[in-house]
Amino acid sequence: MAAADYAIELRGISKNFGSVAANKNINLNLRRGEILALLGENGSGKTTLMNMLSGIYPPDSGSVFMDGKQVVINSPDDARRLGIGMVHQHFKLVDRFTAADNVWMGKKDSGFLLKKDRNKEIEAIAAEFGFELEPTKIVANMSVSEKQTLEIIKVLCYGAKIIILDEPTAVLTVQETKKLFDVCRKMKESGHSIIIITHKLNEVMEISDRVAVLRKGEYIDTVETDKVTKMKLTELMVGRKIELNIDRPHMEKTKPLLEVRDLCVDSDEGTTAVDNMSFYIRGGEILGVAGIAGSGQKELCEAVAGLRKIKSGKIVHKGRNLVGMNAKRISAAGIAMSFIPEDRLGMGLAPSLSVADNVILKDYSDTKGLMVDRKRARSQAESIVKMLNIATPSIDTPVRRLSGGNVQKVLLGREIKSDPDVLITAYPVRGLDINSSYTIYDIINEQKKKGVGVLFIGEDLDVMMALCDKIMVMCHGRLQGVVHANKVTKEELGLMMTGAVSLVNVKADSPAGIARDSAFTEEEWEEASDMSEGEDK
Repeated sequence: MAAADYAIELRGISKNFGSVAANKNINLNLRRGEILALLGENGSGKTTLMNMLSGIYPPDSGSVFMDGKQVVINSPDDARRLGIGMVHQHFKLVDRFTAADNVWMGKKDSGFLLKKDRNKEIEAIAAEFGFELEPTKIVANMSVSEKQTLEIIKVLCYGAKIIILDEPTAVLTVQETKKLFDVCRKMKESGHSIIIITHKLNEVMEISDRVAVLRKGEYIDTVETDKVTKMKLTELMVGRKIELNIDRPHMEKTKPLLEVRDLCVDSDEGTTAVDNMSFYIRGGEILGVAGIAGSGQKELCEAVAGLRKIKSGKIVHKGRNLVGMNAKRISAAGIAMSFIPEDRLGMGLAPSLSVADNVILKDYSDTKGLMVDRKRARSQAESIVKMLNIATPSIDTPVRRLSGGNVQKVLLGREIKSDPDVLITAYPVRGLDINSSYTIYDIINEQKKKGVGVLFIGEDLDVMMALCDKIMVMCHGRLQGVVHANKVTKEELGLMMTGAVSLVNVKADSPAGIARDSAFTEEEWEEASDMSEGEDK
């Protein structure tokens, strides 16, 4: 294919940050009217490369060609002038402004005064590509998918013909992802070229025409999507073969280890985040929690772990009510519960402390005398590093210098070293590459085999359906139902996540979208409908 046939072509692009080579001699091309997926492990240089293409970083060396002609991109203004727009994973919107005003304030030559017809301009673009967006809606009142839609409309309004989407489905439901992909296909049909950065191989296979793979800052290959398998893509990313199957070992039922009854918890703003939730976790069982971002998952796990005040309800661990007990009192009472928070470096670990010091953070206060037992800390740290194969120069290395996967292993290793019988983990593989993710799944399954009850809060429904025994769905802080992971579809989970379907206290025919008779026996249906009142409690 001639150079002029490419919408954009990168030749020999390199970028260094100090002594670290983020991109090394990258050669990449994007065809007109195609969707190109960009894959790679954490630290492979995907986002850095796209940040150079969108003008956030200037390249140290190499050339960029558009329509066969060399161009220079040293700033976001250069990228916009050339018709390149990037929708970042973390949205760049003004919450107090309307959708239309967020678009208008970034338009070239928009002027000081607002145009009266700015709303119609947004409506026209939305209609052209099948978006659903109210131009006068305040951003603060928008859902995550609406904000993402607004970001895409922004770059279209600015004239972008090359659009970069960074992890666009990270916090979307199945239905919202389908709508996004439908829009991407319409943009492709209209001549736009799209680059999607994602970790989700199922989505890569569904939406992309070609897949470009980076590994450790270097370009590996670009392959036609319909001529490659997920296994091959994983091998290209990692450099070796990886088994992509997630085990779900069968364990005999035990009595519930942890029961949550009629739980109500407020958010930091004082609104109700968890509204009358009831469920339980058995030993040797992984209970997944699915829901749109901000549905109360964070507040739920913090309340169970003793880190957030409970408004009403009960949390019972082996017959003992934990309400009113903070995390320290729970530990002092001999209750074996571990919590792996969503914010690894903010809440879970001390970034500037070494691996060894982070390992003893939970129990340093138990040391007798004035001095911390560093010999014991080093021994435990070395054991965890060996057990979980943590890549670190030494146990004295600050955890902030480790990769995301190794940071998560340190946190997970510390928590399971305390031999919990209940493990609460929130988004344990968020932002991790596929190799690190599968290592984490294996570790969680090992805990399950030991009889630990696991509360697994996740966002990838494919993973949850493969890993978890049951999935509990939340919507706006309320329980929508608990279903068996091997007897439900992603579409059914998506309907529950949006509140369109609820299984709570269902006694007769199920709502549309849930195949009651084919999915459950009568006994199982009763358990899924109302977990807090089952006879086996």
